[in-house]
Amino acid sequence: MHAISRRCGQCFATSRATIKAATDSKTTSCSKRWQSSQPAQPFRTTIFSGIQPTGVPHLGNYLGALREWVKLQDTVTKDTKLIFSIVDLHALTVPQERARLRSWRKEAFATLIAVGLDPNRSTLFYQSSVHQHAELFWLLSTVASTGYLSRMTQWKSKLQLPEDANLENADVRSKLRLGLFSYPVLQAADILVHRATHVPVGEDQRQHLEFSRYTANSFNHLYGSIFPSPEALISPAKRVMSLKEPTLKMSKSHVDERSRIILTDSPDDIRRKVKVALTDSEPGISYDPVRRPGVSNLIEIISHLDGRSCREITQSYESANLRALKSDVADRIIEVLAPIRDKYYSLMANSAHLDAIAEQGAQNARANAEITMNKVRKAMGL
Repeated sequence: MHAISRRCGQCFATSRATIKAATDSKTTSCSKRWQSSQPAQPFRTTIFSGIQPTGVPHLGNYLGALREWVKLQDTVTKDTKLIFSIVDLHALTVPQERARLRSWRKEAFATLIAVGLDPNRSTLFYQSSVHQHAELFWLLSTVASTGYLSRMTQWKSKLQLPEDANLENADVRSKLRLGLFSYPVLQAADILVHRATHVPVGEDQRQHLEFSRYTANSFNHLYGSIFPSPEALISPAKRVMSLKEPTLKMSKSHVDERSRIILTDSPDDIRRKVKVALTDSEPGISYDPVRRPGVSNLIEIISHLDGRSCREITQSYESANLRALKSDVADRIIEVLAPIRDKYYSLMANSAHLDAIAEQGAQNARANAEITMNKVRKAMGL
């Protein structure tokens, strides 16, 4: 069982304060909590992250990633570069229906703006619109370690293979496609082509950033100091769990659509989903993620939304029942998501405007990436 202070509540105020303090002092780290022991590098502080186009994100995506991106945008110094991408090339590691993918791309892009990312402050673009990502992917493939890639977990989990699966198994080799296997190299290219010094990631993605660091160092060893060694910004927000299976994280892949809150869900849909959220038959309200995961998940959602600790929230419901807790959770979610939903539908109603924002972001991203690629090509003799 995790300590309450680690799971929720107080971490939000702490992270905002440390991010502001660190950027104000112009260190290369965006938070004292995340400061590196590495020597300072002569690279402009640049934050990069991406999200796959699966349509409108769910509440877990928002609280764990998107909201943190907005907080970074609003707290870092003006000379910090912010770059966020819809990583649609990554989506192709599994078969996609093209009309649906096009729709999902636009929905995801509109959501970035709806949650509060400002195209005038942050560079927002589709990964496939910036060809330098794919070019650097190929060039990094010449230094990337196949052995390292074979030990990574993502391709194994996507193929539902055990963690000890390896390429010596003929059945594994027959299922594995190169795009899925080399996914981390493209991810490294996404980061390094923009000379990112910091990458907001969830704890479960730390392994991928370590591969990016390893690949950057391998390239630099051969060709000179072209890339920074990017640092992880681990989100202080913990995972939001499924409403129907609270021992699993909230996900769009769950068969029951009531397991997740989509950012554009109507108030009625939100109330319906929270009402049938899995809890337990134990009387009263207490915070115990191991013994009472469903109830604890609802408490954590409130904590994510209003910043109170889980202990404070539990105490405020000392004499209440689960019906009251669920009602308050639904009301709080509705209140937070209402402006996001309104902004999203306004953006989607003006497709030409949305496309213009995406094209401007792509132009800015291409210009920034080309600076890197000129150095890479020269270093490699191209």
